[in-house]
Amino acid sequence: GATREVLIDKYGESIDGGLIMSIIAFPHPYVVLFGCLLSTIGAALQCLIGAPRLLYAIAGDDVVPILKVFSVTSGNGEPLRALLATIAIATIGCVIGNVDLVAPIITMFFLVCYACVNLACTLQSLLKAPNWRPRFTLFHWLTSLLGFVMCLTLMFISNWYYAIVALAIAVGIYKYIDFKGAEKEWGDGIRGLQLQAARYSLLAADHATSHVKNWRPQLLALLSYKETLSPDNEALLSFARSLKYGNGLVIVGTVVPLDLIKLRGENNEVHRQRAVLAEGLRSNKLEGFVQVTCEESIPKGTTTLLQTAGLGGLRPNSILMGWPEKWKIKNTYENFSRVVRCATVLDQSVLVARGEFPRRKEKLSGTIDLWWVVHDGGMMLLLAHLIRQHKTWRKCRLRIFTVAQLEDDSIKMRNDLKNILYELRIDATVQVIEMSNQDISAYTYERTVGMAERTKMMEKMGLTKSQKRRTMSFLIDSAHKPGTSGVNAGDPQSDISAVLENLGNMTRMVEEVDASEHSNTSLAGAEHTDNQDEDEHIAIRHSQLKTEQLLKMDTSVKLNRLVREHSGEAALVMMNMP
Repeated sequence: GATREVLIDKYGESIDGGLIMSIIAFPHPYVVLFGCLLSTIGAALQCLIGAPRLLYAIAGDDVVPILKVFSVTSGNGEPLRALLATIAIATIGCVIGNVDLVAPIITMFFLVCYACVNLACTLQSLLKAPNWRPRFTLFHWLTSLLGFVMCLTLMFISNWYYAIVALAIAVGIYKYIDFKGAEKEWGDGIRGLQLQAARYSLLAADHATSHVKNWRPQLLALLSYKETLSPDNEALLSFARSLKYGNGLVIVGTVVPLDLIKLRGENNEVHRQRAVLAEGLRSNKLEGFVQVTCEESIPKGTTTLLQTAGLGGLRPNSILMGWPEKWKIKNTYENFSRVVRCATVLDQSVLVARGEFPRRKEKLSGTIDLWWVVHDGGMMLLLAHLIRQHKTWRKCRLRIFTVAQLEDDSIKMRNDLKNILYELRIDATVQVIEMSNQDISAYTYERTVGMAERTKMMEKMGLTKSQKRRTMSFLIDSAHKPGTSGVNAGDPQSDISAVLENLGNMTRMVEEVDASEHSNTSLAGAEHTDNQDEDEHIAIRHSQLKTEQLLKMDTSVKLNRLVREHSGEAALVMMNMP
């Protein structure tokens, strides 16, 4: 038998440079030599014929775009470029001149290939892909998983640093293919794994009970229908980008006022709108989805969009839309109020953005003022905190204003709010603003009682519609100036009871005038009230306001004045309303 020295002799120095297998071979040592020679020649011919065609086939599939140069054949149909590349690679191995250095490299790539095949079979079986139909009837995913583990183990046993390099090259090739977006005819196993994981997560999120600590803003941004991205839509996307640290869902939606059945072709208006909104998401670095609804009526389409947006546990809990600046357009305020009512029914919050928001790379300083008028459980505090996490608003300080009546304990309110901020770990300053409710401002008076009185007076004067509008605008604007007539906050006699008494007198006066007009026989043949001026209807409606409506309007006017006074220089003003 062979001694220990012979067995551990790697280069055959103890037997004069011979091969131990050839010495013990039967019937002659040259049997082993001829066998090695024939095996080497066969492998070389196989690589010479098979390897170039394999490289040519991979390049022809366009799986790795960088290899497309090898997809060209010569005049007789031979892959000449692939053949030359194979010869160059084989020559590099020969130039190395040491089989012990070349063998680990070849072994690693063979094992990586087998490991990837076994992993693909395992994933396809576990994901139950419809196109996975193996012909081998005794196949089981456990055998593929075992093969993958064995290949990976052998790689690290053979040479661990070669194994790491081989795996890094394999992962790099996969990411290169994914980055280039090469179309793969046989599909992507990782894509199937993502879909399966998304399906499982959606089902789990839909059946799980929601908790306040897991709440995050999941926005449905309602953009106006435009052929290109308008400045108003850009402002909404900028605001949505400021909330990205909430890691919530963002859906950008719009309504195309067309009949869906009449649309034809791939380049119809719905596809164009999706492309416009998708480009808006990309330009604002927003990760989200696009949803376009086609409906002849925009209000009905908006209602449909509110009900159908999202899926399972990823439905929007907040509606983001712009402030309707053009109130005189009927569809504008009707659609706005419809969205608010629908969101209330669907138990969703409404975020209304107004003004211009900073661009993506712009950074602001100053203050973010939060007017916490209605204590909503902390939602506005969370939104303000998330906005401050964005690099655009990171240098801004957070100030919180809360409104108190004269009879409230302002010091206790301030301390309670500071304790809430401490518990929520939010850094902000607190200010309590006292607001009196014992007087009615001149602006409120002019918009209610004064308007009804002056409208009736202008009617008797026989003014035209345009003259009425100019006169009314002048009277309303004069209510903001000191020294004008009407009820003002500095007059102790100007309290709520006096205004309501005037309101009752005005209502009776309107009724008497209407009764006298109906009893006048000289007007019996005149044209009826089909073309009555809009100002008259507004005056009558204002004359029938109730006490609660008058108080609400006056409170809004005062609150607006306080906001302008304390937050006129703020970078961002946030306010919650009932």
